[in-house]
Amino acid sequence: MKTRNHYVLTGARVVDPARGIDEIMDIGVANGIIVDVSETKNPGKIDFSGKVIAPGFIDIHVHLRQPGNTGAETIATGTMAAAAGGFTAIVAMPNTTPCCDTAGTIELIKRESERNAKVRVYTCGCLSKDSAGVEMAGIGSLKNAGVVALSDDGRCIQNHELMRHVVAYAKSFNLPVMDHCEEESLKSDGVMHEGKWSVLLGMRGIPSAAEELIIQRNIIFSRMFDWKIHMQHISTRESVEMIRRARARGVRVTAEATPHHIALTDENIKKFDTNYKMNPPLRSEADRQAVIEGLRDGTITIIATDHAPHTVTAKEVEFDYAPFGIIGLETALPVCLTELYHSGILSMSELVSKFTVGPADLLGLKTGTLEPGSSADITIIDPDEEFTYDVNTSFSKSRNTPFHGTKFKGRAEATIVNGNFVYSRRTE
Repeated sequence: MKTRNHYVLTGARVVDPARGIDEIMDIGVANGIIVDVSETKNPGKIDFSGKVIAPGFIDIHVHLRQPGNTGAETIATGTMAAAAGGFTAIVAMPNTTPCCDTAGTIELIKRESERNAKVRVYTCGCLSKDSAGVEMAGIGSLKNAGVVALSDDGRCIQNHELMRHVVAYAKSFNLPVMDHCEEESLKSDGVMHEGKWSVLLGMRGIPSAAEELIIQRNIIFSRMFDWKIHMQHISTRESVEMIRRARARGVRVTAEATPHHIALTDENIKKFDTNYKMNPPLRSEADRQAVIEGLRDGTITIIATDHAPHTVTAKEVEFDYAPFGIIGLETALPVCLTELYHSGILSMSELVSKFTVGPADLLGLKTGTLEPGSSADITIIDPDEEFTYDVNTSFSKSRNTPFHGTKFKGRAEATIVNGNFVYSRRTE
């Protein structure tokens, strides 16, 4: 689709949860900024009747693998997949090689993103040096380098005294902490959820308590320091309940759910397909329903993909030896529209909020709205198109998804970043 400096998006249902808007209206764009339609000069008009226009979606949990593992993904391919999925911005996780524990690595990612990224790339710094959980990273230098958050994602600091100091320092630099909640001694060498199906399949299990112990620890530290601790990819019924109670008491904790924990359960592991192997693992149906209820009642304010690409060679091994993780940037919106919106669990405004208001609030970004004066980062959705997902058409370099061949209802129609169409399913 041709790029124009001035244009008007017409005929669509505009959903802007930050301003409580859900109505048919026109959106003006001028020089990369959202403006009142009257401020556009000789605008081209682009009709999106029957579609939904929303603020640009933000994915706060993406593994781009660059630097270090460009055989699985690069900044260019990962951000193109993000654009095709309707995301205008992503937060790059720090578990690269080398990991993002120094300003130099952050600068490398920023420069590569400026050259090749199709969407906005926000950087995340490590909580500990080399993500080893032994010594605190240089949080001040990471802040100066421009990170928007801190995480050791893929690992979890086990030393509570270290974590206590990390949270205190993170607050002093106004950086939210995002934690992969996992008690390593309980996880041990487990490969799937500990429960009925791990017993039937004869596989080593990861108990729910491995996640829940760390979540309770983080709730305590969030309360102690009155600071933002975000629980990544929560997956258990008790995790949801603990966060619900903590938030009701005013503790500054937040949580995200992934599309795969919304749609799948540990029963899928009976296929012995390593594309169902992820961490935290797929849990029971009761856990899945609890996650969905947490999204419905506002306990979980964010949906994030945990896009984790791996090469075909890495995944085509016995289940025990395969790496954890799946790709998810292009299937997140279809999964959520199908499982949450069309099933009547969330309204369109509530669903959009999980991809916009929730992430923007956590990170302190002045985005997530279509208010005039904002950068023209826009996600356009076709909520009703039915299609079968073919991973071979993915823009990602990797193919590790459990959703190949799945029928969905709804997908991204177009993605606009800074006023430019970076992805469109239209040809004109």
